[in-house]
Amino acid sequence: MRRDPAPFSAIERQPSRAEAIAQVAAYLSDSGVEAAQAQDDARALLRAAAGLSRLELAMSPQAPITDDEADRLSRLAARRAAREPVSRILGERGFWTLDLVVSPQVLDPRPDTETLVETVLALLDKRDAPLSILDLGAGSGAITCALLSELPAARAIAVDLSPHACAATAENLARCGFTDRAIVVRGRWAESLAGPFDVIVSNPPYVRAGDISTLDPEVRLYDPALALDGGRDGLDCYREIVADVARLLKSDGLVAFEVGSDQAVSVASLLGAKGFAIARVGRDAGGHERVVAARPAQP
Repeated sequence: MRRDPAPFSAIERQPSRAEAIAQVAAYLSDSGVEAAQAQDDARALLRAAAGLSRLELAMSPQAPITDDEADRLSRLAARRAAREPVSRILGERGFWTLDLVVSPQVLDPRPDTETLVETVLALLDKRDAPLSILDLGAGSGAITCALLSELPAARAIAVDLSPHACAATAENLARCGFTDRAIVVRGRWAESLAGPFDVIVSNPPYVRAGDISTLDPEVRLYDPALALDGGRDGLDCYREIVADVARLLKSDGLVAFEVGSDQAVSVASLLGAKGFAIARVGRDAGGHERVVAARPAQP
């Protein structure tokens, strides 16, 4: 059983940047953050506290930190020790090759979702084609932005029910320079939309309602419930979306879902019942079946 860490007070002397990282990492590890993650988090927090780029930190790890930097670092470390994610503390998250704004009201995009982007790109014949993309439940706009960054002639519609998510998507599209290639629509899934689209993607809420209380604090306490709760069996949102995909997708189009680690078979069955053939099941870095991609079955 871990013990609660003592408050992380300001550093009494001027440590080097490397020493400060080691102190913060030990403190975070003591608070329950996994050791390797604690090291990464400590580096990110020091860069924020001292206004350093990754290159500047790598080039001068032995430079001392100032008292002001130590005070800022202490405050940031205390927040992370309370299991607030670094992306929430800093207000941004690296996703794919992009740096995206993450607001408290949207799902924090995670590396697992990059598997969805990878799977879609691997199944497209031509990346320079003028594709039409529909992102349902866009959240921060991470998937939309990542796909537009790799598909230079594509255009997208990003849909979300939350006005906060729509605002976050719009901000990230502007930040990435994609405003003229995408439209943000507030709505429930595909209601009132007309196709056809070449690609439909979605990372819908898929956590079973009864499992939300068991999630890590970083997710349970800081991700909005609207972006997590997939109903009793975690499949409610897939049922709604799949019902509309057939009328929205081109006959040679591609639909791809992120799924929970034990949901690939169930989601594939929902798609199969609507006349889709599974094109690929993508695995995340941990080896879990994380993405189900399908195309309309050909007669």
